[in-house]
Amino acid sequence: MRLLVSDDKGKIFDVPGIEPAGMKAGNFFRLKREDFVKLPPGSELFMLPRRAAIGYDAGSGNFTAPEKGPCFAVAAFASPGYTATYNSAYVEIKAPKSLKPLPLFSYAACAFHKGKFYVAAVRVDSELRQELRFMNAALIRKNAARFKKIFPKNRLVRHLEKCALLYCCPAAKNFFLSRYEAPLPTSPYCNAFCLGCISCQPDSEIPITQPRIKFVPTPNEISEVALFHMENVADPVVSFGQGCEGEPLLVADVIQKAIRLIRKETKKGIININTNACSPNAISKLFDAGLDSMRVSLNSAREMYYNMYYKPRGYKFRDVLMSVKTAKKKGGFVSVNYLTMPGFTDLKSEFAAFKGLIGKYNIDMVQWRNLNYDPLRYFNQLRINVRPSELLGVREVIKALKKKYAHIMTGYFNPSKARIRRNRP
Repeated sequence: MRLLVSDDKGKIFDVPGIEPAGMKAGNFFRLKREDFVKLPPGSELFMLPRRAAIGYDAGSGNFTAPEKGPCFAVAAFASPGYTATYNSAYVEIKAPKSLKPLPLFSYAACAFHKGKFYVAAVRVDSELRQELRFMNAALIRKNAARFKKIFPKNRLVRHLEKCALLYCCPAAKNFFLSRYEAPLPTSPYCNAFCLGCISCQPDSEIPITQPRIKFVPTPNEISEVALFHMENVADPVVSFGQGCEGEPLLVADVIQKAIRLIRKETKKGIININTNACSPNAISKLFDAGLDSMRVSLNSAREMYYNMYYKPRGYKFRDVLMSVKTAKKKGGFVSVNYLTMPGFTDLKSEFAAFKGLIGKYNIDMVQWRNLNYDPLRYFNQLRINVRPSELLGVREVIKALKKKYAHIMTGYFNPSKARIRRNRP
């Protein structure tokens, strides 16, 4: 395995004699062949500007930067369904205060071996739901035009068209392909100021990935989109709470009315909400209206680190846990969207807390999604120093959780009814 680096023009090349290295919380690790998988289709390689690549020199036994430069670090953004196990190893060339943070992506270690690219990651979901190679771009454009004619006054359809065609959102693309899960963005408001929010970064040097929806769709607009998708997909999922919106529970009254309209027409499929779970009362009302599942986003099972990342306004971590308890009491399927960062997620102390949370609240599924944030700044923001001896390994943590709780579903995407039936004991 050889280290991948980039010159200042973005040309990527491998370095003979230097092995790839991984990074967790600023610590460097020598990687083995078994730490890597072939770079999956739909992945991307990034050059990390002003960040010197670090590899491992087996001859000297040291971590080192290539002698010929400039050699900037290269990282992989693995396609959906894969969770990074190590970040790309680098050192910042400029002082941190004068260096712009990396955009909101994940930055997995990568390598070159026998003519192929590899990434330090583990596959957690075999479903091909968001693989771009199976998304016909011409058909998406054709159906976007067709759907607008079917729903000429529906603003949500037009919003999803922009998401699919301009911002390349795979969830929106699936709506126009009538397959898998359709997004139902609803809320322009939020009560958390997450470090890695992809739709809102006020007073920040970090660029947003996708602008936030600017209106609240009516219950009729929402139900039209949901019912159309559910009628045309064999095993459908529709979901509130998308990357292009704020917190859906802040418009819970609208969502409640929309769910009732949907369930008045069909019992088919799953209605899901992706949420910060800030309001147990709102969660209770939505499940009473016909909501089937809830996915709660967490970066940590510990309140202190949760607060540092989410910066909640008007709710507490205990409200999140009470919402989970409420959803389970209502018979709902509850997933945790566990935002995974190598070096933090696999800390012994974090894993112990997470295991306890999973067991106490009888969580149904863990979605091991990558936390899209500058790796070094994440640990700086959380004010945590990590020693290598405190780390278990991301791959090992995923296996250990499944071993302890055999009923837990592991994946990356919100499951459909059929998938839940297939995977739960």
